[in-house]
Amino acid sequence: MTKPPTAGRWATVTTVVLVAALVATLVLTLRRDDFAADPAALSWRYAACWILFAAAAWSLRRAPARHAAALVLAGGVAVALTGLVGPPRTSTDAYRYAWDGRVQAAGISPYDHAPADAALLPYRDTWLFPTGEACAAPDLAPVTQGVCTRINRPQVHTVYPPAGELYFLLVHALSPDDVRHKALQASGAALAVATTLALLRVLRRRGDPRTAAYWAWCPAVAVEAVNNAHADVLAVLLSVLALGLAVRHRARGGALLGLAVGAKLLPAVLIPGALSGVRRARDAAAVLLPTAAVLTALYVPYVLLSDSSVLGYLAGYADEEGYQDAAAGNRYALLRLVLPDSWALPAVAVGMLAVSVHVILRGDPERPWSGALQVTGTAFLLTTPGYSWYALLLIALVALDGRWEWLGVAVAGAAAYLTGRVVPAAGTVLYTAAAVAVLCGWAARRRTRGAGPAPDRTAGPDAQASAREPLPDHARAIHGGTS
Repeated sequence: MTKPPTAGRWATVTTVVLVAALVATLVLTLRRDDFAADPAALSWRYAACWILFAAAAWSLRRAPARHAAALVLAGGVAVALTGLVGPPRTSTDAYRYAWDGRVQAAGISPYDHAPADAALLPYRDTWLFPTGEACAAPDLAPVTQGVCTRINRPQVHTVYPPAGELYFLLVHALSPDDVRHKALQASGAALAVATTLALLRVLRRRGDPRTAAYWAWCPAVAVEAVNNAHADVLAVLLSVLALGLAVRHRARGGALLGLAVGAKLLPAVLIPGALSGVRRARDAAAVLLPTAAVLTALYVPYVLLSDSSVLGYLAGYADEEGYQDAAAGNRYALLRLVLPDSWALPAVAVGMLAVSVHVILRGDPERPWSGALQVTGTAFLLTTPGYSWYALLLIALVALDGRWEWLGVAVAGAAAYLTGRVVPAAGTVLYTAAAVAVLCGWAARRRTRGAGPAPDRTAGPDAQASAREPLPDHARAIHGGTS
């Protein structure tokens, strides 16, 4: 085997150095507990992680293709492991997961009681329910006099759908008693790496393995999927598998999509993408019926076993976060710049309907993730969510499709959640910049549609030769296809 060209070797070395710097910066960021004490410093360190991530992903474009998968996977493992260096830093959701798993293991439906309910007193411990002076910590919620909890919103029922609850039960069942948050973090790391492997498998056939780095090396994966152990990572893995299968096996893809929605409701926005290019009712049914059947099968046991609604605090959560009343929070920030508050919700409905119909009618059935990215990204820009972990699904879709400009939406979500504590307008400013970046990317790709990409002068003669050849459909979509 011949050695790679000098330029390729240097690109590989540079990429390794940048990933190592990213890993080191993530460790420094996650070892400090600055979310409450110094959110400005935390924002700057997190921004540095994103800059290093961008530089590493850019450098990878020049590395030899035969090294890409190994670099992506090795870097992905290293980035995921950084999330294990400390307890959850910027979210307390993992503590609710641990509690829901514990309650289910005792044979109690997680939908029947709030954590503060006195009926669950026998299942409390000093880790999840500290007492006395320990309650002075800023991230603890009061329960009763002298008793507090790490669980957020302890007075309300759980909001998580059934596949997520089953995941919490499984992690609890497989974990030693004293492992605490590490069990969920380790599970998040395993799921994050499994998602990288799933992406590489799909991209080996229908894309460029390099773009898997957009997920594997993304700082949000280390912070949200591993350190904060958000169950979104399970939904992301199932979503990637679902879209990958839907290309050839609609029913199997639909069934996995039902599991993804059952893990976290957000993957429901992938349905128009999964229906990309569908022309016959039976083809649509091949996706929708398994999705609905699996989701129903997940809910039915909990409905039968629960005395309370299995929707839990879902409606209250939507109201609390301002999704039902545009004037109540920072949702719909971009729409509210140009429309009255009362028009925001109808505008979201119209916008989502329009983009969904466009994707279903005009989307590429060989690349359902492309349409899914368009619908999901549009949903984020229209609703401007304030929680950064929601963007994990978007990041995986960017990795599948290759349109890196959509990563700006994930940056905006992080700014809204972290930097917004210091600069309230940060989320709106970054969401605006993200929308501009997406529009610029769309315009640039539209200009190059139909014209093959220029040879990559930095990737060596083998890459230049391949660039002169006609691109297959999947590569054309990445480099210059429609958005």
